[in-house]
Amino acid sequence: MTFHLLLVLAAGLFSTGLFGALSQQSVVMIMMGIELMIGGVVVAAADFWYFLSPAAGGGQVVIVAALVAMAVEMAMGFAVTTALYRARRIDMTDMAEDLKG
Repeated sequence: MTFHLLLVLAAGLFSTGLFGALSQQSVVMIMMGIELMIGGVVVAAADFWYFLSPAAGGGQVVIVAALVAMAVEMAMGFAVTTALYRARRIDMTDMAEDLKG
């Protein structure tokens, strides 16, 4: 029974993050939506690991690696966002159009 509830939680996290990432213009809010999406994937992966083979330790390694990747991605994203804001006062995605060329 908890398998289905955790998958519903994962789907809710992912869909909330997708809506947040697609509906916002602030770079920080888009990054928060992406983090929610990755969090939903991690919850689903942990749930599948626990349901399919709870005795195997490989699932735990994958989940920890995903959490570390989330932390690194968020730190790098905030570093780039801070650098863009300090250099050009850009904090919205529409303002970053001149960075193409």
